[in-house]
Amino acid sequence: MTATLQGKRALVTGGSRGIGAAIVRRLAQDGADVALTYVSRAEQAEEIAAAARGTGVKSVAIQADSGDIKSLVAAVQRTVSELESLDILVNNAGVALIAPFDEYRLEDFDRTVAVNIRSVFVATQAAVRYMHSGGRIINIGSCNADRMPFQGGSVYAMSKAALVGLVKGLARDLGPRGITVNNIQPGPVDTEMNPAEGDFADGMRKLMAIPRYAQADEIASMVAWLAGPEAAFVTGASLSIDGGFTA
Repeated sequence: MTATLQGKRALVTGGSRGIGAAIVRRLAQDGADVALTYVSRAEQAEEIAAAARGTGVKSVAIQADSGDIKSLVAAVQRTVSELESLDILVNNAGVALIAPFDEYRLEDFDRTVAVNIRSVFVATQAAVRYMHSGGRIINIGSCNADRMPFQGGSVYAMSKAALVGLVKGLARDLGPRGITVNNIQPGPVDTEMNPAEGDFADGMRKLMAIPRYAQADEIASMVAWLAGPEAAFVTGASLSIDGGFTA
């Protein structure tokens, strides 16, 4: 444990698996108390929280659908109640609903906007009420905000591109309060949702300068850096960690 985040309290949305789970583990290893939200798989979420507690920090798993405003705000409030404050918010929860444009369902459009964009606004607005100078807002976007190389991903790309503008505006809004706001844009990451040996993996690797999928821990490392003291002067940025996908 490096303890660079000792005494900090964090909330990671969608923290029960994949990139989110890796972020929870890394923040805990660095000394932060961590709450995480999940939609289903309560046992899996509790395992992640238990592993975090095994490093000596507080951790709690909270059932909350990021597409549900009341549920999400309640999760922020419970985090503050359980951990006694909130210093770091990682807006990680997201959905990727891919379909041909002519067949794209309006309900899938609305779900994408609700989880990938609206939840970031809602959670951030709720969280900053409890944050002081030194607070960190970190969003998990996507390299698809800058490059969408396959068909069917227009709505997903739109939702991630929206975070770029939101981060720039929020950096101005919250900078005077000493709170930084940044966006991380991963490329292909080896997770359950997008395995490195999946149907599309070979095609993705051909688009990259480093022809491999990232590990979730590599994304978590950038989150930990943005959450820590060395990134205090970084705000309004969208930082790619994509193996050259957008190069």
